[in-house]
Amino acid sequence: MAVDEENLPFWCVNLPRESWPDKCPDFLKNVSDKDRGIISTRDEDYHRQTWPEVKDIISRNRIDLFQRVPSDLRRYRAYTWSLTQQYGSVMNFVQNERLHWKDLAPRSSTPFGDPEDIKILWNDWPYGVDEKIVHLVIWTKFDLESDPITDDLTPKARAEIDNFVDKTFRREVPPENLIWFKNWTSLKSIHAVEHFHVMLYDPDPTFVAKITNNDVPLSKRALQLP
Repeated sequence: MAVDEENLPFWCVNLPRESWPDKCPDFLKNVSDKDRGIISTRDEDYHRQTWPEVKDIISRNRIDLFQRVPSDLRRYRAYTWSLTQQYGSVMNFVQNERLHWKDLAPRSSTPFGDPEDIKILWNDWPYGVDEKIVHLVIWTKFDLESDPITDDLTPKARAEIDNFVDKTFRREVPPENLIWFKNWTSLKSIHAVEHFHVMLYDPDPTFVAKITNNDVPLSKRALQLP
């Protein structure tokens, strides 16, 4: 490919020269301006957000400020595109292959009332934050009530989540090393399965393995991506 480093197309950044595609891959053709800007950034120029920065972002409810390491975002786009081709949607893959839920009907009539309605897994494609931060996703078969006007959780739902987080994590993780958040509806990458996020700073790996049932995020597995 006759392109110099100065004028490198965004889809070639962070790839070795021998892997530069001749044209933009299908999975990058319709990315947003934000994603295009991130993917066109060299990994070595990317700033990983620190734990204090992460807590500040969440405390201000500016979840939109989270982003992935450029090369990870490229891999994420490639992988989700391939899942859509194979499974019809990312949601179908998550429900059937990651959660192993045949349906999304909750067993309990109250949120967090039955452990079978909840599954804790690693975030398969975590944000570009300090690598000591463990990013988990708590998937639920029940809805987490949100205010249709503000797009934020209701006080009742927030209290229910906080109680679950308290019982599940705070006995093992110091409060200053634990924080949770729920994406705005507009920012969710998977809409059909309810979930929220928990971030832990430098937790005991044994504890993480236990609560995730030894889960391994897809980004850490040996994936052959275009």
